[in-house]
Amino acid sequence: MRSLAGWRQDWLIAVFAGLALLSGGARADTAADWLNRAAAAAKQQNYSGVYVYHHGEHIEVLRVLHRADASGEQEKVEVMDGTSRQFLRINNDVYCHLPDGKHVRLERNALRRFFPALLPAQPAGLLDFYEAKLGGIERVAGRTCQVVTLTPRDGYRYAYNLWLDTRTGLPLKARIVNENGKAISILVFSEIQIGKAPDIRNDMTGKVVQKAQSDKPIVNEWKVTPPPGYEQIQEAVRLLNGKRAPVTHLVFSDGLSVLSMFVEPVDPQVQSLHGLSAEGAVGIYAREVNGYIVTTLGEVPNMALIETGNSATRK
Repeated sequence: MRSLAGWRQDWLIAVFAGLALLSGGARADTAADWLNRAAAAAKQQNYSGVYVYHHGEHIEVLRVLHRADASGEQEKVEVMDGTSRQFLRINNDVYCHLPDGKHVRLERNALRRFFPALLPAQPAGLLDFYEAKLGGIERVAGRTCQVVTLTPRDGYRYAYNLWLDTRTGLPLKARIVNENGKAISILVFSEIQIGKAPDIRNDMTGKVVQKAQSDKPIVNEWKVTPPPGYEQIQEAVRLLNGKRAPVTHLVFSDGLSVLSMFVEPVDPQVQSLHGLSAEGAVGIYAREVNGYIVTTLGEVPNMALIETGNSATRK
């Protein structure tokens, strides 16, 4: 039986959302202005720092290096504790250096980015499904921040609280809050340097590159109806560790919240997950459909997972 931790790791590696192209120096007066500025800053600013990711009962410390120049973006993320993990993003290609030190998983055309890049290219589209308001002025990592809250207009997504650097707009803290007002995950910089381009290197010496996706064109045989506001942003056939057959992977997003669906043939020799479960802040819902296991997961309310999973039918 595939563990919940295994599913969560595949979700984190496989699911990466777009960024904005607006000026990071623009004056920000309204909540919408601040969202535009924050999206642009995550793409255009040079920065390096250490942040803490607190999700469920798990706490991880990560170092991030980000630079932007005429060739595009480069970003390196290293998990500082627990199992050794390192990610390198060069524009839309993400290299995941595996813990064995010998192999690298390559994810091409990845749409998702790492914190602090949480917002979509056009943040205004979020306002159909979230109410954005300005909060107070607080300090994070020694820098003054404007607080912006995004409250969902329905039960298919969680609330987000963002702390945005007043000088650059870069998000320095994010908190996802459930319907009961409980924080299910928090990302916060403990230290950060903004403005200086860090040196980022991709050490591939002696390592074997494995493709995360099959080269064969995907033939999506599944019809899925996600909740209002969610659109399919990615589809791929993935080669996951421990799986005998390739797995169809669909990603849905409203621009901020993201949920994934994995579809695989039933393996009679492997005990499969069924029903609702969770791994940290990631909710998981699995059901069997015509000889296939359909698994939906993400940091979204159970209602979004269940309705999406239950809508899946063979074409």
